[in-house]
Amino acid sequence: MKILYAIQGTGNGHVSRAREIIPHLKNHGQVDILLSGTQAEVELDDPIKYRLHGFGFVFGKNGGVDMLGSMKDFFVKEFIRDCKALPVHDYDLVINDFEPVTAWACKFKKKKTVALSHQSAYLSPKTPQLKGLHWGKIIMNNYAPADAHIGFHFERYDDFILTPVIRREIRNLSPTHAGHYTVYLPAYSDEFIFGQLNRLKDFQWEVFSKHAIEDYVKENLKFYKVNNQKFQKSMEHCDGLLTGGGFEGPAEALFLGKKVLAVPMKNQYEQQCNALAMDNMGVSVIWKTSEFEDKLKKWAYSDKIISVDYPDETAEVIRNLVTKYAK
Repeated sequence: MKILYAIQGTGNGHVSRAREIIPHLKNHGQVDILLSGTQAEVELDDPIKYRLHGFGFVFGKNGGVDMLGSMKDFFVKEFIRDCKALPVHDYDLVINDFEPVTAWACKFKKKKTVALSHQSAYLSPKTPQLKGLHWGKIIMNNYAPADAHIGFHFERYDDFILTPVIRREIRNLSPTHAGHYTVYLPAYSDEFIFGQLNRLKDFQWEVFSKHAIEDYVKENLKFYKVNNQKFQKSMEHCDGLLTGGGFEGPAEALFLGKKVLAVPMKNQYEQQCNALAMDNMGVSVIWKTSEFEDKLKKWAYSDKIISVDYPDETAEVIRNLVTKYAK
């Protein structure tokens, strides 16, 4: 059986999850990998057959999306050309983790595809979501259409929603509390992060920066270029994770028994909804910049840790998916 696995490359979460899913897919056939997007630093261990530009967003430095940069980075003609050229009918099964080129290629060519993604969870009205009509929800629901959906979220809000895929490299860690905090806030500048964290001089901060050209130390903050191995080691031994409103990072930190402080990106619908779900779980959330100093201080001095149960079900999930949807 030939399987096409398409992965969104905007941010690191999709790629991190794929690192765990791909070995299980290989147990069921030949797997070709497609990756689109330009914002991920985490690498795959397997060769990528199709590397496309795709369409994603560019991180800004003020807590939100760089809208102008995102539009400049979207090449419509290339996107259409890639959709037309992608040979989706060569595959017995197409699995999509929120990747738009493959999704629209399948839609145009009437090829069935299965969405296996965190974003699929938001198709359920039972999933925590912002009230009212939001352009972000419209985009998310139409960005990567599919014929069937399997979703992942912090909790099992519906019958097609599963708990997070925690990769083996995280499950095999031996977490301790070494006295530092790990930080990943890709939508903020190093200057902003330093200005906020340097106020709490009693703590050591290990910041993984999307904007740093090289590693450096500035008073009680260590800044690192984003590196998967260094980040894992930092999180393994940290007292807590200060991060954005993503999904995989907070889920992995919670699994490791770390306290989490989430700062969702401004006007980014998915991250705002993720933060709402975390807030409902009891995770600390900074909703606006004016709250930063007070909530950061309270969190840093707090011992509150949220207990979660994320069993290793990936092999079973993939086996059931292949059995149900492969032609």
